[in-house]
Amino acid sequence: MLTACGSDSNNVEPQIPYVSFSESINLTNQQYVNLRADNGAAYVTGGLRGLIVVRQSSSTYVAFDRNCSYRVNDTTCSRVSIDPSRLFLKDACCGSQFDLQGRPQSGPASRSLRQYTTTLSGNILNITN
Repeated sequence: MLTACGSDSNNVEPQIPYVSFSESINLTNQQYVNLRADNGAAYVTGGLRGLIVVRQSSSTYVAFDRNCSYRVNDTTCSRVSIDPSRLFLKDACCGSQFDLQGRPQSGPASRSLRQYTTTLSGNILNITN
């Protein structure tokens, strides 16, 4: 019998499951007013548990799944939100915090949030996986 030192499959965080989808949002709609300024963020439908879209610049947007990268299969609680300060994203259940690029900053999550492809065409932002 062979064993590996320090191997414990219970300590490996599974990745956020892959979901195929396509969403288009019109950035001129009032519900996306926060996406008119750099580092603005808004919620959008799509993905596994919904999306958070962040504007990095007038031509660059990033979209992340709201499913936290820690305990990815916890559908009762594990959901990332935009902090009221709008400086970071957080999961109130596990306490993980992520920067506006989806990278873990504190808490138990060690993986980045799942990022989706975004393309901008005029005022329409397309988000796909």
